[in-house]
Amino acid sequence: MKKVSLLFIFAMFLTFANSFGQARKELNFGLVGINYEIPVHKDITIAPGVGTNFDLDWINLGVKGNYYFDNAFGISDSAWDVYGGLNVGYSIYNGDNDLDNSSDLNLGLQVGGRYFWNDKWGLYLEIAGGNVSGMSPAIGLTVKL
Repeated sequence: MKKVSLLFIFAMFLTFANSFGQARKELNFGLVGINYEIPVHKDITIAPGVGTNFDLDWINLGVKGNYYFDNAFGISDSAWDVYGGLNVGYSIYNGDNDLDNSSDLNLGLQVGGRYFWNDKWGLYLEIAGGNVSGMSPAIGLTVKL
């Protein structure tokens, strides 16, 4: 039943995301989460979102802050992005057992990259982790809005 709740939350977030998509620059959606990237500087974005791990044991609600290293690394091809950053949020345990897992404030890091095959669509790969939910690798699509 808890996993059905998780899927319901994803569906609601996606509906919310589509309603307000015009105010955002990019929407990232993958196998284990969805977030909006909002530019705050030419190399910095913030991205509120929701995600989980591959076992669907955690629901992570939070915000990522990313720094894009394209200018620092001299990447002039606009099809490629390389980024890293910090994330903060709240992780809710949604698993079937009650071992030592509990919901709590989640602080973590992420590193990733994207490749855009045209002006609107791209593929991203990211490795993220947090002190509560653990490692959360992600793969998905990015759409420029």
